[in-house]
Amino acid sequence: MLTRRKLLKSTAASGLTLAAGGLAAPAIAQGARIRIGYVTPQSGPLAAFAEADPFILEGFEATAAGANFEVIVKDSQSNPNRAAEVAQELIVDDEIDLMLVASTPETTNPVTTTCENEGIPCISTVAPWQPWFIGQQGNPGDPASWQPFDYAYHFFWGLEDVIAVFTNMWGQLDTNKSVGGLFPNDGDGNAWGDPNVGFPPVLNELGYTLTDPGRYQNLTDDFTAQINAFKQNNVEIVTGVVIPPDFTTFWTQAKQQGFTPKAASIGKAILFPQAVEALGDTGHNLSSEVWWSPSHPFSSSLNGMTAGELAEGFTQATGRQWTQPIGFVHALFEVAADAMSRVDDAGDPDAVAEAIAATELNTIVGPLAWNGAGLPPFAARNVAKTPLVGGQWRRRDGGGYDLVIVDNQTAPDIPTGGSMEAIEG
Repeated sequence: MLTRRKLLKSTAASGLTLAAGGLAAPAIAQGARIRIGYVTPQSGPLAAFAEADPFILEGFEATAAGANFEVIVKDSQSNPNRAAEVAQELIVDDEIDLMLVASTPETTNPVTTTCENEGIPCISTVAPWQPWFIGQQGNPGDPASWQPFDYAYHFFWGLEDVIAVFTNMWGQLDTNKSVGGLFPNDGDGNAWGDPNVGFPPVLNELGYTLTDPGRYQNLTDDFTAQINAFKQNNVEIVTGVVIPPDFTTFWTQAKQQGFTPKAASIGKAILFPQAVEALGDTGHNLSSEVWWSPSHPFSSSLNGMTAGELAEGFTQATGRQWTQPIGFVHALFEVAADAMSRVDDAGDPDAVAEAIAATELNTIVGPLAWNGAGLPPFAARNVAKTPLVGGQWRRRDGGGYDLVIVDNQTAPDIPTGGSMEAIEG
């Protein structure tokens, strides 16, 4: 029997229509069909970010049962050009009222740019706000030229947050403050390694020395040059924002070449348990940013579930370990439902954009409001920040890994489960 979950998985690449509904709202009460497009990397090297999509979509359908939501899912295939192409299809062919998009600048940016050009409201997440906002500007190197968006709204943390989290974790260890950077030639890597808004100036201020061997292409199969540079400069800390297959290659080669730093705090690549498990025992005490976990003290505005309950629901439904995107994809639909409940005409893009901008909502990833809090003036209109803490992967006795929060100085309301430990040589 073809279940909805199997249908979602098998047809995501070509697009899938999901009927959903049930939330009291003026537009819905008038019988208007609200069409939501959702672009996500369900295949390719970023596919782990979309692992929970079928689970979240099923939950949204169940929660909103009876109303006139229609969610049309498209797979970006982890390709920016494909992301822009399917966004255009959703806007022109499917005539959506609202776009949702998640997971890394390679997906969020082309979709957001397409929506902005077409005048379609867009809610975006799971990309640090700098590569999202700055990366879409006509001249990213000239702040005076940057312009706010009229229809695009983003919620996530920023580079200032991940830098604080990583350096707070490193501060728990005794190191020589020599850091090696792994920054690929993509939206995230160029932002993280940027001499003005990225890691370099902050590390310098805090007394760290950065070895940056330069940008490399994603899906590189040889990191010998980077490893040699790190060894020559006695690097004890490695950081960067790396796609999962590239970090597996780097870490395996580093071990083979006798390089083991005391800390490796890596964005993107080791967010997911399967990526750490692929490293065998050498994944122990790798560290990363933690944007959502079962211990986060937040609940859903859609169904009242706590973060822990949502994570457990995912495990029960799939047999797999929770992952961080679960909370943020769920929150995308929370914001969409809330915003659409406050418009009289879902087909009026200006009204929908205004409703998103006016959002004040307690979500499963924390309170969300596009009020400019913690942001520079140029990004205040389009970005809402979410909390960030730091965690380490710890081997379980029976196999597998658990992600343990080890530093919460940036968000004290999120509890820790341990302290930072050095990587074993």
